[in-house]
Amino acid sequence: MKAYFAGGCFWCVTPIYKMYGVDNVICGYSGGDEKNPAYEDVKAQKTGHRETIMLEYDPKKVSYDKLLDIFFANVDPFDGEGQFIDKGFSYTLAIYYTTEEEKLKAYSRIKKLEEETGKKVYIALESFKSFYEAEEYHQDYYLKNPEAFEKELVESGRKK
Repeated sequence: MKAYFAGGCFWCVTPIYKMYGVDNVICGYSGGDEKNPAYEDVKAQKTGHRETIMLEYDPKKVSYDKLLDIFFANVDPFDGEGQFIDKGFSYTLAIYYTTEEEKLKAYSRIKKLEEETGKKVYIALESFKSFYEAEEYHQDYYLKNPEAFEKELVESGRKK
């Protein structure tokens, strides 16, 4: 199965899902209308896309509910401007649902968090329409560039 989450910087969220048994994590772009967007255009807020990860997973190994748990634990759902030091629409949060069941689960999770905290949650809940794979150098960035990745985590504020 596949699931699609925009959690800010796609480099930063990729390894987390692999730790929890997701078969494959692909960095890419979703949400906009431009076909085959380039990283520089997405980053410059020119395409209407968000940095998004596509998760390929076996629901017998990891459930959609667990994917939502991981997502919520690794983002700041109260930041409507982006994530950590990455600001702009392309770094805002979104859950792209492919089924009505995914939509209802995500919606329920968002509403529950708002009720528990009394704060507005800034996670767009949108029907999946397309996914464009990011350039090769973005895939498994944390493995290809471990020092730069660690620096990104610290400087972004994701890792203290």
